[in-house]
Amino acid sequence: MGFSLKNFIKSLFFILSLGGVLFIVIDFLKTKENLMDIEEYTPLSTLIVPQNLLTKAKYPFVDVHSHFFDMPLRDLNKLTSEMDDLNMAFIINLSGFRGIYLNQSLDNIRENAPNRVGLFVNIDFEDIDDPLFGESTAKFIDSATANGAMGLKVYKSLGLTSKDNSGNRIAVNDPRLDPVWKACGDNNIPVLIHSGEPSPFWMPKDKFNERWLELRQKPRRYRDPKTNPSFEEVLAEQHEVFRNHPYTTFINAHLGWMGNDLDRLGKHLDEYPNVLTEIGAVLAEIGRQPKRARKFFIDYQDRILFGKDSYKPSEYYTYFRVLETDDEYFDYYRKRHAHWKMYGLALPDSVLKKVYHENALKIFPKLDKNLFK
Repeated sequence: MGFSLKNFIKSLFFILSLGGVLFIVIDFLKTKENLMDIEEYTPLSTLIVPQNLLTKAKYPFVDVHSHFFDMPLRDLNKLTSEMDDLNMAFIINLSGFRGIYLNQSLDNIRENAPNRVGLFVNIDFEDIDDPLFGESTAKFIDSATANGAMGLKVYKSLGLTSKDNSGNRIAVNDPRLDPVWKACGDNNIPVLIHSGEPSPFWMPKDKFNERWLELRQKPRRYRDPKTNPSFEEVLAEQHEVFRNHPYTTFINAHLGWMGNDLDRLGKHLDEYPNVLTEIGAVLAEIGRQPKRARKFFIDYQDRILFGKDSYKPSEYYTYFRVLETDDEYFDYYRKRHAHWKMYGLALPDSVLKKVYHENALKIFPKLDKNLFK
């Protein structure tokens, strides 16, 4: 036994020593050959062009797409102070959930920021096999709306990973969900729905995939076509819901993952007059095609809302710069979303006002109008 343990320790020491030597050799060769990983490569541009670094929006704005997972306890005085610095009039937390969490979140908002923060509710779609699912969910939406909830947020799990009791994927257009969409229409609240992912997440993880870096850093985002519904299948299911429920307002999150094909997104909005879209987490698509994107924003100025997704004050600055300025060749704030540069759209003031708040006021008529003077 002692001899075996001694040999094991010797072998382990040898392996660790060899590994250390190899690491040093590889590091030396990389340095000698001036090699580096793409994640490390962050060149400083030598381009001399005008820079308009904005830290505050030109007009008060509504962020319709944000997430706070500590809303029952969050310091809303601190939050509203940060919002003031950005000229953000109102923010919507899409992660309201249900039950005690929802009630405590609404209490915190009512007590500390009733006219600055809003809340959407969320549903557990995996209860779909319950014969009373439709009826009970409709009642929940009725009750939550009466208690101050502003809408329903649907996460990407619906259509991708949510399963029923038989282990089958729950499609976005599952008819058992029809009472949910109808209840939102009956209560005159919008459904902000995220379906699918960027289409490159289904593509081979090779040198031709422009989201390769993201798939390397976040490998679980890859959607193996062998085990997942296709990108087009998920979008088609979502669009059928829009078609079947024309009296419910839907906000198709993240430009409906069509920000790389604005002609298609325009046709989509033409086909579904009950649908709006928002720009959360897809600014990188807009900022790399300023000519086409500017035309799109002007053509569909009544259908676009401002959204950010994750809340980090300094990241809003890039949104302001893309929307408001005509700056050229500047960085996005997250390399895995955009290894390319951004360009400003210099949107007309009339369009900016619609994107920043006027369109939101149409679907949330109870917002304090004084916030936008």
